[in-house]
Amino acid sequence: MIQNKKSILFLVLGSFFIANAILAEFIGVKIFSLEQSLGIREANWNILGETLSFNMTVGVIIWPLVFILTDIINEYYGRKGVQFLSYLAAILIAYSFIIVFAGIKLPSAEFWKVRETESGSLNMQLAYSQIFGQGLWIIIGSLVAFLIGQITDVTVFHYLKKKTGEKKLWLRATGSTLISQLIDSFVVLFIAFYLGAGWDIKLVLGIGLVNYIYKLSVALLLTPLLYGVHHIIDSYLGKELAESMMREAHQDA
Repeated sequence: MIQNKKSILFLVLGSFFIANAILAEFIGVKIFSLEQSLGIREANWNILGETLSFNMTVGVIIWPLVFILTDIINEYYGRKGVQFLSYLAAILIAYSFIIVFAGIKLPSAEFWKVRETESGSLNMQLAYSQIFGQGLWIIIGSLVAFLIGQITDVTVFHYLKKKTGEKKLWLRATGSTLISQLIDSFVVLFIAFYLGAGWDIKLVLGIGLVNYIYKLSVALLLTPLLYGVHHIIDSYLGKELAESMMREAHQDA
């Protein structure tokens, strides 16, 4: 029964972790306005000579959930658990892109190619290719940033846990997320747009800073959710099993 609970919990956490990581990659092709979504005026900050607002990839909506799950898995399954799921997620993301690119290359059925809408004719093949066919540099940047971010997160998490013991979950969870997201925010943009698209470095740094400010704010706001999930898991496992798993996770670090 104990092993079943540990396995079921790992399966559930791992499934949500991987599902969110893959979803974030595919919905991230859309850029949305945070200010318009909230009904407020655009920030229009002058950062390094660039006028920037909170126009971000839709993927940032669920990426914070990935890092919360990372911290929870860290807490109960240790470094090995997080690394296993991170490498598996990276492999499955790469696999997903390969399958999507294969789908793009398949010849379209004639009746499907063009669809008439109120706004006029829509080239379905072109739309399909534009939405799903992210550039190679974006894919590489995203995967590299994801893996570096995850490794950084687990390292900082366990470093802080050694300093604080079982107390101050908020400190090690939020601290590890803030540092890993700082790296993640700039690595993906540097690879995808500075190296891949030749963007000016000031623009890349400015957009990275705006993204990080958003992620920093969300990480702080989601701290109560972290404690809520922790409480639910402790109730499911039982106090004795939960404490035993956390001790093992700490020793694994």
